[in-house]
Amino acid sequence: MDIGFITRRSQWPCRRIGGHRPAVSFEDRETWTHDQLRERVNARANALIGRGVRSGDRVGILLYNALEYWALYLAVTRIGAIAVRLNFRLTAEELEFAITDSGCGTLCFHASLAETLAPVRQGLPVSDFIALEQEDAPVPHWAASWSVLDGDTGNPPGPRPAQTYPAMLMYTSGTTGRPKGALWSHSNALWFAAIQALQWGFDQDTVAMTTGPMYHVGAVEDLTSSALAAGGHAVVLRSGGFSIYRVLATVERQTVTDLFLFPFMIYELAQLNVEEAEKYDLSSLKRILSGGDPLLPWATQVLQRRYPWIEISQVYGLTEGTPIAACSTGEETLSCPDSVGRPMPFTEISLRDDEGQQVATGAEGEIWIRSPVVCERYWQRPDASAETFVNGWCRTGDLGRLTEDGLLCISGRKKDMIRTGGENVYPAEVEDVLMRHPDVREVAVIAVPDARFIESVCAVVVPGNDAAIAKDIIDHCRKHLAGFKCPKHVVFADELPRTPSGKLMKYRLRDDYHHLGTAPDTLF
Repeated sequence: MDIGFITRRSQWPCRRIGGHRPAVSFEDRETWTHDQLRERVNARANALIGRGVRSGDRVGILLYNALEYWALYLAVTRIGAIAVRLNFRLTAEELEFAITDSGCGTLCFHASLAETLAPVRQGLPVSDFIALEQEDAPVPHWAASWSVLDGDTGNPPGPRPAQTYPAMLMYTSGTTGRPKGALWSHSNALWFAAIQALQWGFDQDTVAMTTGPMYHVGAVEDLTSSALAAGGHAVVLRSGGFSIYRVLATVERQTVTDLFLFPFMIYELAQLNVEEAEKYDLSSLKRILSGGDPLLPWATQVLQRRYPWIEISQVYGLTEGTPIAACSTGEETLSCPDSVGRPMPFTEISLRDDEGQQVATGAEGEIWIRSPVVCERYWQRPDASAETFVNGWCRTGDLGRLTEDGLLCISGRKKDMIRTGGENVYPAEVEDVLMRHPDVREVAVIAVPDARFIESVCAVVVPGNDAAIAKDIIDHCRKHLAGFKCPKHVVFADELPRTPSGKLMKYRLRDDYHHLGTAPDTLF
């Protein structure tokens, strides 16, 4: 059973899906029906086979949001290959690591990203580069044109992959300086689609829209894959230049029923004045999901008054441990804003101490998750896999507590992860880059509040000489790290606070430099 199930006519028992119905849309610019999606998936799959891609091979996908993303991703998994979904925001150095670590033999990319790839291209394991041409970016001379993927639209030969086969590899920020590849099986993808459909009653009338980049589970696995599996309609925004007005216009034109917004997007929506908000017909919208950080109560209260028919739910999860493991109802979001709700169907959540023993109700512990969506392992990381995945459970590294009513409340991050604009940043990865700068003797990376993105990255630097300049240090980071990982603030200190045993006390630094940021609740 493969995740190509979303391109078949018959998705669920006793239901026949009309192939002429919309399947995927790129904002309001272009739409493919279920028949058209299936034909394009088959064409890409047969072309990849013709180019020598076989079961188990890794195919890199370095694309901006596009309908072709759907076709290529599903084609790769249909033939039993592993789709390596790459973050287009990464630098050449970061992409080099992920492509080399995964062993991609084929890399499909938007032509404008050739400039990023150029410095590291010759050192990559890739033997087949395939570029999707853009208006302002022709196919580079060292890559094949996308037209080589126009294969036979008939069903690809060979058996469909088994449930246990790997389907997708996604790199998450590393706690020790290097990202780890979370390996999803076909079963993980199928179960996650089914769990969401069961939770929210998705059917062929569902129109689900996500606003993030398609390399992220928040834009493919959350909502949209499940809607497609139920015979519904998935809508994605184009990459870059986010605007809440574009979101609302697309919701109106596509009659979206279910929408995923990150917290900063929720705040932009709540900030609209009445005249602006009333320009858009949102009567089709039943549900807004948000995750990554707790929503501030003022925003949910404003939206509840303005759109009383829309349920606003907070969700919690992670790529390797079930992207949506818990979800609150609209009532719970309003009455218990620090909660992310209750476990999803077929999902268990347990709070454990450092020895792995369950803690009492109300006590703080590490969040462990068990579901059919928990990954089996990280790619080529046996030690990290053994630490994270224990007897079917995923140790998230997040801290939380369960209320008497069974609601999960997130209280902290055990591993000092920073959440900025819906992306995860692990300080160790940034610190590793900073320590390569000749003017940096010691450094600690922390989060400070950010009015729009919830948190931003702050580097506390012990300089190695008097020549250290904050701008130079930030510019150094931009050469090696994606923009969202780079420090927004650099401060210099004579020393870093440590315990008598030498352990760095980051909580002291967070208190000392909290004032550098602007907390979201003080802005509005």
